[in-house]
Amino acid sequence: MTSFMEVLSGALPTNAILTGDVAAPYLTDWMGELKGEALAVLRPSTAQEVSRIVTICRDAGVVIVPQGGNTGLVGAATPVTKRAAVVVQLGRMNRIRRVDARDNAATVEAGCVLATLQAAAEAEDRLFPLSLGSEGSAQIGGLIATNAGGTMALRWGMMRDLVLGLEVVLPDGRIWSDLSSLRKRNLGIDPKHLFIGAEGTTGIVTAAVLKLVPRPAARATAWLALSRLEAGPEFLSLALQHAGGAVDACELIPRQGLSFASAHVDSAQSPLDPTPDWAVLMEISGPDAERLQETLMSLLEVAMDRDLVCDGVVAASEGQRRDLWFLREAIVEGQRLAGFQIKHDIAVPVAEVPEFIRVASDRVSKLDAHVLVSAFGHLGDGNIHFNLSPSASADPADLSKCVYGTCLEFGGTISAEHGLGRKKKKIAKDLQAVQTCPFEIESLLDPQRILNPLSES
Repeated sequence: MTSFMEVLSGALPTNAILTGDVAAPYLTDWMGELKGEALAVLRPSTAQEVSRIVTICRDAGVVIVPQGGNTGLVGAATPVTKRAAVVVQLGRMNRIRRVDARDNAATVEAGCVLATLQAAAEAEDRLFPLSLGSEGSAQIGGLIATNAGGTMALRWGMMRDLVLGLEVVLPDGRIWSDLSSLRKRNLGIDPKHLFIGAEGTTGIVTAAVLKLVPRPAARATAWLALSRLEAGPEFLSLALQHAGGAVDACELIPRQGLSFASAHVDSAQSPLDPTPDWAVLMEISGPDAERLQETLMSLLEVAMDRDLVCDGVVAASEGQRRDLWFLREAIVEGQRLAGFQIKHDIAVPVAEVPEFIRVASDRVSKLDAHVLVSAFGHLGDGNIHFNLSPSASADPADLSKCVYGTCLEFGGTISAEHGLGRKKKKIAKDLQAVQTCPFEIESLLDPQRILNPLSES
């Protein structure tokens, strides 16, 4: 492959090509479970450089694995493939080209970190309404490629709902640019949806136009003990009615998740004593703080009268609000620090969430009597992170097959917001849980399958 590397060296700046030890950090996934190999890690700074890379790799038959912040949980950005490969890491393409408050839109490059965009939007009194735990390192291109969700998807939708326009390098090396901020344009099939959620298999996103919304002047946040797990969906419905659609988030919090957090994360303590079996963290936002508080208190009064909620705490300051959200994120970190875990990013219809959790918990306990189940996440859209801390003797594959099979029985999906990547591709096929389509879009756009062929892992 010497000639291939020579061609690359002639097409890219020297500092854009990493090999050896400096390339190693880009060859392992976020969880440290996959380690790949690559001829080089390439760090382009323009769409034109990405185009050159794709053309050179296509001519040489070398696989391209696009990579953003490498925060994904399913191995889609790790070069585990049967053919020679390169990683195209987009972190140098990190400019915010434009933030237009009047148009409520921002044009950003793929390597822009989510938190950087959030700060730029806030400086213009706007909000980019995507929020997740890895926002300090996750990059826009990767979030688009995985169709990321997060805690505010209940109100604002997933990444697909926030993308107005895209710039993409196609599998043949051409640059397709449609960086439009139009909300309405009905000219037939919208090509951008071929690339959102495709995990880099149909093209490499290099820039995007994203929706912004006016930054809320006020928020009301509460941590509420559910009287029983089955009360969760009914409480959510009541909250949506009372708040008139202004519910930003409604997160399900299990006692086991808080136990992981309090045991392993400093300052992570339950705000309620005793700690309830199940709680929700709810947030609403709007222009009037006083009216929001009135809405929240009215909601809580009705919820308690209906025996949906039995205890709670309302954030009285921005600091208390941040503390509650810190505790929500500490659930994830606490289970990680507790040792080996098996993550399951599933979704079922919201009304089915309680029964799914009960049935799935019972079934995995029969496979592993000592398994610890932390079922938490986005109650508002039915996306539950059904994470397991198994015993040493348990078979992770059997546990995952049980969880995913149960999820499908409830009319759900085995991947709600993380994607399939390399880790879930096989089990999705085995369980016949893949997205149905009358033809294979990836092969139509990329007959050589050089762009992230996930099935080759």
